[in-house]
Amino acid sequence: MLERDLPRSLKLTPDRIDFTSNDYLGLSRSADLHKRISEVYESLPVKRNGSTGSRLLSGNSELVMQTEEKLAAIFRSEKTLLFDSGYSANLAVLSTFCHRGDSILMDERCHASIKDGARLSLANKWNFRHNDLDDLDRKLQVTTNSKWIVVESIYSMDGDLCPLEDIVALAKKYDARIILDEAHSTGVMGTGGNGYANHLDLQKDIDIRIYTFGKAMGVHGACVAMEHWQQNYMVNFSRPFIYTTAPSDHSVVSISCAVDYLREHIYLQEELKSRIDQLQSETQIHAVIVPGVEEVQRTASLLQEKGFDVRPILSPTVREGQERIRICLHTFNTPEQIGSLMSNLRTLGL
Repeated sequence: MLERDLPRSLKLTPDRIDFTSNDYLGLSRSADLHKRISEVYESLPVKRNGSTGSRLLSGNSELVMQTEEKLAAIFRSEKTLLFDSGYSANLAVLSTFCHRGDSILMDERCHASIKDGARLSLANKWNFRHNDLDDLDRKLQVTTNSKWIVVESIYSMDGDLCPLEDIVALAKKYDARIILDEAHSTGVMGTGGNGYANHLDLQKDIDIRIYTFGKAMGVHGACVAMEHWQQNYMVNFSRPFIYTTAPSDHSVVSISCAVDYLREHIYLQEELKSRIDQLQSETQIHAVIVPGVEEVQRTASLLQEKGFDVRPILSPTVREGQERIRICLHTFNTPEQIGSLMSNLRTLGL
């Protein structure tokens, strides 16, 4: 039986005002970016429909390696390594670098991919209360061996920022290392969209950073930003890297073109910020708490009837009693659309 008798199902996205997708900068729908990707791909001397194998067999190419060098320069790291998704990148990082006997201290609201990677690592696992520095401090005091603090820049269900400067201070105090998932800050923060750590100029204090391209960058895939020795270690010991078919040339071209396009249209970050300010939110993700599964589903249905594409987030995805409407803002949401959404939320007493 499915958990709590709340089965998930696949549905087509209705023609409503998008307040649910991760296309924060509108790049997935950009005709200009689509044209650029097509032109660059057509200019390749050899066009392959697929990569034909893993990177260690037949799937490597100059295109992949040049793109990784470009990404390393943007994200201000010695090296990067491409993955097909942020999920597989997180799985690879946690399962490769955290070993039996190590201690992983994760924010309790970290993504499922981080939790799954931690399970595969065989390390000791500790959750600390969300953004609670005192709780993290207490747990750092009692953990042993190598210590890994794992946090996200922007949390996907709450839309709040990680207190990264304070976490860096704690890591230094307890000789811990930091893994930072930049999934929802990639593109929307930092020079050229290089994320929260770079925005705060803390990139050198973070041991490993994961960036994804399937959200604000509008395409697909992810990369891990790290030191040279760490990249070499992953190439040799990361099972999700070694035994996975490499990204296709079209996917790699899409990533390369998307990062170039954003650097040339960096004003999109300010456009998104103006939408965030209008909703009086901290980031482009805004959670409206509506406790109770039936109540949050009813509320979402009422908003959908008004033409807004919003979705209810149910337990166990979030804690019981913390069910919510998750609102995602985009550059293509007009001030009038946001104002209308806010008005309808007020009418519902939210």
